[in-house]
Amino acid sequence: MPDQVRHDGFGTSYGRIKFEKENSDLIFDPMGKGNNKTNGDRTQIILDSIADGVFTVDSDLKITSFNRAAERITGIKKEQALGRHCWEVFRANICERQCALKETMRTGQQIVNQSIFIVTLEGERVPISISTALLKDPRGRVIGGVETFRDLSLVEELRKELSRRHNFFDIISKNKEMQRLFNILEQVSESNTTVLLEGESGTGKELFAKAIHSLSPRKDGPLITVNCGSLPDTLLESELFGYKAGAFTDARKDKPGRLALAKGGTLFLDEIGDISPALQVRLLRVLQDRTYEPLGSTRAEMADVRIVAATNKNLDDLVAKGLFRKDLYYRVNVVKLVLPPLRKKKEDIPLLAEHFIRKFNRLNNREIYGLSPEVLQRLMSHDFPGNVRELENILEYASVVCKNHYIGIEHLPDYLLPAIEDGTKALEGAKGRLLSWDDMQRELLTEVLKVNKWNRKATAAQLGVHPTTLWRKIKRLDIRIPKQKAQERE
Repeated sequence: MPDQVRHDGFGTSYGRIKFEKENSDLIFDPMGKGNNKTNGDRTQIILDSIADGVFTVDSDLKITSFNRAAERITGIKKEQALGRHCWEVFRANICERQCALKETMRTGQQIVNQSIFIVTLEGERVPISISTALLKDPRGRVIGGVETFRDLSLVEELRKELSRRHNFFDIISKNKEMQRLFNILEQVSESNTTVLLEGESGTGKELFAKAIHSLSPRKDGPLITVNCGSLPDTLLESELFGYKAGAFTDARKDKPGRLALAKGGTLFLDEIGDISPALQVRLLRVLQDRTYEPLGSTRAEMADVRIVAATNKNLDDLVAKGLFRKDLYYRVNVVKLVLPPLRKKKEDIPLLAEHFIRKFNRLNNREIYGLSPEVLQRLMSHDFPGNVRELENILEYASVVCKNHYIGIEHLPDYLLPAIEDGTKALEGAKGRLLSWDDMQRELLTEVLKVNKWNRKATAAQLGVHPTTLWRKIKRLDIRIPKQKAQERE
């Protein structure tokens, strides 16, 4: 009977390799030692024909085989790799903290398609995807491990190119309306025209203001921001226009206002719909005559600034109600850009999620690779009243509590817990009544506690959570443990 090679899931598509001859297994021998030289040579030929990098290690994590693709990806020759510990060769970002092969050999669990970086001899950082499996002898004893890895450099370049196409001065979107706004921005930014940005809170108005400034001839000047809704009138007036010494009791020396500080650049007036009618008059003069007077001054000064204003209110409605001056509205509303809310451009959610995950990975030194399908589905069904800012907050929270490589449903804030299709957080109970999500958790925990005779440690072990987490859940859900079980519940 001719020799046969059987592959059992080696790495991504391979695994434990066995060589069969006349129905008897031979020990895996990639180095061709002992009496298995012919099989060893054949094994190396097979490994060299694989497009992915493949290497094997013994029980001490010393490399016993290294194929041609591994040489090509790492830039390390087989002769240099054989006999050395794998971490000496690869210098990957997980080698010191959580070696994938060591973890597989410790737990027996395969790792599939984990994204990491390795460092070549030239110091180049190469993105790869790794998979691991155990090597066993005919008796089933673990004699080492095998790892396959795929060069993701091209994939990473394509991802970056795709990201560049959908990234406009840190504004990420592939939405058609947003792409139209990007094109308008490039044209508008070249002039000194006043721009009004209208959109709900969290839609990225400040990012648009920064983009306008960065594309304008004033990009080398300052970009000064004033939040008109966060300051009372008297303070906002002195912040905008500045004051002279002696203008009021505590004015011991001159202080330049934001208009003066923005000289040669851009002044971004956020939440302009919140300013009072009295201040609207003074701002109108700035837009009409390009002049202003600091508090306590009798001399007008030139306002060498470009105004970009933003509001989360409908200024047309405010004008109709007499809350916003019509003449100021016309001065502000030269070019109006209306930013769509996230619920109207949900195709951007996966892009934005990837962006925020990378951001929080850098900030928190984490290695989260992405969202589970359930989480993505949940986010796509959410209306996001807080828009992009809310999505960012959700993923920041998830990145903190997530201890795995993928964010799951359990890592989302409570208000995003699964809901039925009609959008309510209720499901029908066994008796036909509607149960809230808390009711469902309460019933489930109560049943599991009963099964475990109210023993918290046993219940936590069965649920796969820490006992402290279970205790907090019991307290929050107000689960009453029978007094007669007080001795058993610990």
